[in-house]
Amino acid sequence: MESTAQQIEQAGKEPHWLAKARNFCTYQERCQQELRDKLYDWKAKPDEVEETISAMISEGFLDEERFAKAFAGGKFRVKKWGKRKIIYALKAKQISDYCIKKGLLEIDEADYLATLKSVLISRDRNYNTVGPIKQKQLATYLIGRGYESELVWKMIKTKD
Repeated sequence: MESTAQQIEQAGKEPHWLAKARNFCTYQERCQQELRDKLYDWKAKPDEVEETISAMISEGFLDEERFAKAFAGGKFRVKKWGKRKIIYALKAKQISDYCIKKGLLEIDEADYLATLKSVLISRDRNYNTVGPIKQKQLATYLIGRGYESELVWKMIKTKD
């Protein structure tokens, strides 16, 4: 039984899309939508795009669940994003709800709360205001970073 990549090459279709796609996906973890967009940028035809994507999946270069785990873990650890912002970013990349849930499991709840607290403390130093105005500014910032509003307000109240 031949792989999809071999079928594409034997059919005389554009195998160079496959080589370019391999290079593109080797650099970092990618999702199907990122590869699809890149192939269209390279002027590939729709049928070539879908054949290339299916070949990349069968070769193990593309895996939505693996991408969601890497994306969620990276955005949380490096950029200190909250879960809501990560969910919205993954949905924008057309990742399934199942894969999003699997990706969010990469975030340890204790680390999540500790990161929220450290971002709150570091941001708290930047504001010169006091009282409810400062609390609102902190909450707006943290909610914008993707943290859940109930959790943010609870953390702000316990901080004071």
